[in-house]
Amino acid sequence: MQSVLGPLESGWLVQGPKVREFENKWSSFTGAKHSIAVTSCTSALHLSLAALGFERGDEAIVPAFTWISTANVIEHLGGKVIFCDIDLNTFNIDLDKIEEKITKRTKAILPVHLFGLPVEMDPVLEIAQKHNLLVVEDAACGFGSRYKENHVGTLGNAGCFSFHPRKSITTGEGGMITTNDHLLAEKLQILRDHGASMSDLQRHLGNRPYLLSDHPEAGYNQRMTDIQGALGSSQMDRASQILLERKRLAERYDEAFKDLKWLRIPWREKSFEHAYQSYPCLFGIDPHAPNSVAIANKFRNQWMDNLFKEGISTRPATHAVHMLTYYSKKYRLKPLDFPNAFAADQLSISFPLFNGMRDEEQNHVIDKILQLNPF
Repeated sequence: MQSVLGPLESGWLVQGPKVREFENKWSSFTGAKHSIAVTSCTSALHLSLAALGFERGDEAIVPAFTWISTANVIEHLGGKVIFCDIDLNTFNIDLDKIEEKITKRTKAILPVHLFGLPVEMDPVLEIAQKHNLLVVEDAACGFGSRYKENHVGTLGNAGCFSFHPRKSITTGEGGMITTNDHLLAEKLQILRDHGASMSDLQRHLGNRPYLLSDHPEAGYNQRMTDIQGALGSSQMDRASQILLERKRLAERYDEAFKDLKWLRIPWREKSFEHAYQSYPCLFGIDPHAPNSVAIANKFRNQWMDNLFKEGISTRPATHAVHMLTYYSKKYRLKPLDFPNAFAADQLSISFPLFNGMRDEEQNHVIDKILQLNPF
């Protein structure tokens, strides 16, 4: 409660000292040189691409299985979305298929650290360097995720995070951009604030707070409020605790489900630190067998209905963007154009995992999953 009252009592409601405090704590935690708070991860992706010079007609490579925002920002900037299939073990972009998607118009790769599992970034960065491409990390789910001890979002040109209510750190809505590029950080700070050369906070701390700033850019209004900044800042004080709690819950699921033949639990690798923004599993036995996806999808959906009747809400891990109406129509795409993304769309399932989840609540979920055989 005090986190909310502080900005109200101070009079700073938009992009004030609490936003700066949140940004500083975020940089300290992730190891990024610069953190820029914005209104959402979608606006973070949009701003990052715009600041890096992504223009109309440029192409960007994105995984076909991700939240729609990853693709939408490319459309909003007049670019062309180039979908790439995923690795069904990790749900992340298939590293072996990226290079074949590159054309003379390719400007950027947007790897997505989906559900808190880092993308193997070394090959992505090598491809980007070889072809002179930008790398904007969609780290919406990536708070606490580390690749070879490096926090995600600090490896490419920019990283973009979400503070949606489903995320480990939440401000209701909100986002953060991380970068180690000083000039890019300056441009992002200008673009998020209508293109102003100086923020309201900088102006009011100066010797002439009554004068308005110049606007060297035609920017956007994508500023985080100080109320949101205060909420985010207060949660950063217990960031490690938040992440440890999620990891503990995930490990309890791992132990309970490890012997189920028809459920593939989240992939783990020693050099990757999974942050478990969610707990995505793959339902069914062999998604590549003839007609198995369609058959298993029916079983999955009925099983989800049965779990819901027991008070357990589940959901597909996310969607295959190439199957959504806008993209399938515009780019004339069919579900099996990206077969792994299609299988993930039809067969993935996420179980409840959230901070504050009590053991007895999780035990209920585990017991019902083990009792209600979907086949």
